[in-house]
Parts: sequence; structure tokens; C-alpha cells
Amino acid sequence: MTLSRPNAPTASSLREKYRNSFAEVRAASVALAAPLSAEDQCIQSMPDASPTKWHLAHSTWFFETVLLQPHAAGYVSFDPRFQYLFNSYYEALGPRAPRPQRGLVTRPSNDEVMAYRAHVDAAVASFLAGADDATWEEIAPIVALGLQHEQQHQELVVTDILHAFSCNPLLPAYRTATGPSLRLAAPLPPVRWLKQAGGTVQIGHDAAVDAAIFAFDNETPRHDALLRPYAIADRLVLCGDYLRFIEDGGYRRPEFWLSDGWAQVQANGWQCPAYWLASDDPRLAFQLSATGAHSSAAGWHVFGLNGVRPMDPEAPVAQLSFYESAAYAEWAGTRLPTEFEWEAASSDPDLQQATGHVWQWTRSSYDPYPGFRPMPGIAAEYNGKFMVGQVVLRGGSVATPAGHTRPTYRNFFPPAARWQFTGLRLAKDL
Repeated sequence: MTLSRPNAPTASSLREKYRNSFAEVRAASVALAAPLSAEDQCIQSMPDASPTKWHLAHSTWFFETVLLQPHAAGYVSFDPRFQYLFNSYYEALGPRAPRPQRGLVTRPSNDEVMAYRAHVDAAVASFLAGADDATWEEIAPIVALGLQHEQQHQELVVTDILHAFSCNPLLPAYRTATGPSLRLAAPLPPVRWLKQAGGTVQIGHDAAVDAAIFAFDNETPRHDALLRPYAIADRLVLCGDYLRFIEDGGYRRPEFWLSDGWAQVQANGWQCPAYWLASDDPRLAFQLSATGAHSSAAGWHVFGLNGVRPMDPEAPVAQLSFYESAAYAEWAGTRLPTEFEWEAASSDPDLQQATGHVWQWTRSSYDPYPGFRPMPGIAAEYNGKFMVGQVVLRGGSVATPAGHTRPTYRNFFPPAARWQFTGLRLAKDL
């Protein structure tokens, strides 16, 4: 497989960079799985999610299949059956196990998957150490893609196990909470509207200018977009903001909802964000009794990485679908920004919470940019074939690995998805 190189440093600097990055990224995946039991790592709570064990194996499969097998002479596969078992959606690489049945794969065991990772890690480390300059020219972009791919699965490890835990009546915590569990009531910070002039703006990644920065093919090519004058909120929508929408009957009033969104509300009984617990939720009563808390502690609570915690009005609202986000914006008399407005405004120094909190739904469908060309070879299936029926999100979440995103990064999910750390920022016309 041939890809355009993300940068053009010397072979020795590439060697050092990728050897260090490979070790760090691979160790980070194992660390994310460390709090989980073998039972935790095998569970699949819905077809859209995957078991932790599968993520650990699939990210290993990627390096074995895309890097080692085609390029490392003499490499011996750990287990040829894993080619079928841990392929995700690469049609060019043959058949694969059905995605909805990944939770049924109790074998190989966790120990075998870790042995698989160790086998591939050792082979990659040896390959990177011994590759000559010509080989580095060819494999550097493949290694870069593999690292970015693994970081995407690191976020999915967190969000997928959180969804699995949300289905457990015990609502277990992924990690131990630190800091106070309840803030004193205080007025929410006001929204400041940041005026943007609009006009013709440059959107997307320019490989010729930003050659040292990795970007996926769906971020290219850089192109002109025409924007009308608009304003964008300086901060995200917070839990306290969203609570007012709920209290105003937002989930009972169809006038705020897109038709498909209202159908989702009716079909699935949506009444609040996915991981909110109302004061009369029996799971909440069980949680309070187990901790010795009194009924006076009841009220809205939120299930998250630290387990069940009192709802923090100043925390960005999360686990929202696009439909809920659009309905809230309609209720607020505003709208969601387009992905082009979001990217253009991301350079505004007054824009807060751009990344590291929640992915932010936009009003843009996930379409190819003008002149888009997918990566060649196997990687052609990475993004382009999903460009239908999806909505673009921008920013980055609390579960996104540090340094993984950039202002041009385009995440995407179906509009009804609500198990990720997804929220919203408002915009309006001027």
C-alpha cells in the first residue's frame, strides 16, 4: 500500500519519532483496559459498540495486516485465523466475523490477545529499528495512520465500556472519582456571542502547507467555502442550560423536533440525555441506599466515567444525539453551526471549550469535500465509503487522546447516536 507521507524529515528522525510514538500509543491502550475485568472486556452491549478485547486485538490486527505482512520480510503471523476474526470492515481483505456478534467471541482469551499484542509489538519494534532509508520512505505514512487508528479505538474503548456499564443495574464506575461530587448552586455563566464576518474562508487540511501535521483523507483537500455573517457561542451548552429545555417540556413538544428525531423520541421513550437519571429512577434510589445517602440527596444525577454523580449544572451536557441537539437549538431560538462555521471560528481566541470536553454536533452532513480522493490501497476504505447518512462533529471529547485532534478533524456519527461524549455549541445568523 502506498500513501502520501505526512512529513518529510530525515530517516533517522522518523525512526526515533515513530519508535517512541508506537511504544507510547500501544501502552496507552493497555492502560485503558487495566481497570477492567476479563468479563468487562468481553461484553458487547449493542451492535454499534465492540468489546474492549476486540479493540485491543483489532488495533493489533491493523499493524500486522497493513504494515508487517506486506512489508516485513519473513514476518510470521501470530495466528492466521485472526485475519478473519479481527477484520472490521475492509472488504478488500476478505470476509470477517459479523460485527453484532463480537461479544460472542470468548476465545481467544484476554491472555491470548495480550500475547498477540506482544508478538506484533516485538515484530514492529524490530522492523522499525532495522528498516533502511528507502523502506522508511514507504512505511512512515502507514505507521502514522496505524497510530492515529489506534487512538481512535482508544476513545471507543472508553465510550463502549461506558455504554456497557450503563446497561448494568449496578452502574459501576470505570475509574475512581476525584474531587467533590456536588457543587453549590450558582448562576450559569452567560453566553457570549462571537461575531464572525463570514466571507470566503479556507476549509480543510493543506498537505502542501501543513506537511508536518497528520490528517485523514476526509479532511482534504483544502478548499474555499462561502459563509454568511454569523455568531457562534463562546462556550458549550451546559447541563444547567439543557435542564431548562427538559423542564419546559422539550421532550414532549414536537414543534422543536425534526420529523425523524421526534420519531426517535416516541419509539425509544427519550426524556433526557442518555446517561441522566431522574430523581425517581429506581437505579438512583439503589445507588443512594448503597452509599448511605439520604433521599434529600436525590435530584438529577449523571452516570459517567466516575459512576453516578449529582448533575453538575456547569458541566457540558453530553450523550446527546444530533436530533436532541437540533431540538435544543430550535427551542433556544438559535441553530447548530455548520462544520465550516465551526472550523472558521476555531481560531477565534475567545472561543472556549473547543476540544477536550464533548464532540460538537454540526448542521453538516458527512460529505466529501470538492475534489476529495480517498487514500490509495487498503486505506481507501477508511473514510470515504461512510459518506452517507452521517452528521459531522467537530472538536474532541474528554475521552479523545491528547493531541489526536486538530481544527480540521471531522468526526462523524449517525444522527441518532447518543453513546459518545457528544454535545453542542450554538450559532445564529446576523
